[in-house]
Amino acid sequence: MTLAGLPASVLLPGHDVPLGRYTTVRRLLPQRPRRMIGAWCFVDQFGPDDVLGRPGMQVPPHPHTGLQTVTWLVAGEVLHRDSLGSLQTIRPAQLNLMTSGHGISHSEESPIEHPPVMHGIQLWVALPDDARHQPARFEHHADLPSASTAGVTTTVVVGELAALRSPARVHTPLLGAELLFDAGASLELSLRRDFEYGLLALDGAAEVDGAELTPGGLLYLGEERTTTNIRSADGARLFLLGGEPFNEPLVMWWNFVARSDAEIRQAREEWATGDRFGVVRGYAGERLPAPALPTTKLKIRDRAGNTLSEE
Repeated sequence: MTLAGLPASVLLPGHDVPLGRYTTVRRLLPQRPRRMIGAWCFVDQFGPDDVLGRPGMQVPPHPHTGLQTVTWLVAGEVLHRDSLGSLQTIRPAQLNLMTSGHGISHSEESPIEHPPVMHGIQLWVALPDDARHQPARFEHHADLPSASTAGVTTTVVVGELAALRSPARVHTPLLGAELLFDAGASLELSLRRDFEYGLLALDGAAEVDGAELTPGGLLYLGEERTTTNIRSADGARLFLLGGEPFNEPLVMWWNFVARSDAEIRQAREEWATGDRFGVVRGYAGERLPAPALPTTKLKIRDRAGNTLSEE
């Protein structure tokens, strides 16, 4: 516990991962010390990248199962296509939420005429067992609940915070919110004791209960907090993750979230040879082939990263 009686926070450094031919992302989840925050099981932060005169984001059609994708932009535009027939450009302060259910495929690309800077995050939410076999769906929300007070603007992307509720449909108690701080602004934020929380910086720097937070890392705040104090001397844009601890075991490999090695292998085979994930129409290029599976069995892990035996 900290001096203030709060759980000790842990700063988790990310690492760079190439995404497609033109984009490198900063992967913040999963990490060995912390695989999940609530049902949030994957976080990639990208940019700010200068894409003037360049292709920008170009991610060919690829499959998903067992998860939701959340796309949030600070700058730039991304054109989403999926096997449901969705065609949607997302811009800053808008939400694209894709629920894979049993299976979906999609592509993500910068439009031919696109802004000069690309900057944002993409996150995955693990679906609970009672939702992961449902039909796929796609949602776009151009207007999200937002409020400003004392130099801090809060926008709720998913879930509910400070009487603001997002229209996005999720399947576990969950929170995702952007916190935009003016220079010198501070905030005492009320939290749910039954949630765990994390914060990342998209722009600028902040002090969170005495810990410094800058872009490139994820500050895990732990469980059983009821408040956190945040201050930014020069202004900052933060993203708050929260959720009820997700206690279902998971196997994560490539673009799949499942419950066993056999499920992953079946999903890979059906992407290669079957029609489970549908077809993305209109993308000018080939779909993404799946990488080779390891020769050993994929491990089932709990939310802390402990290996579990397969019953």
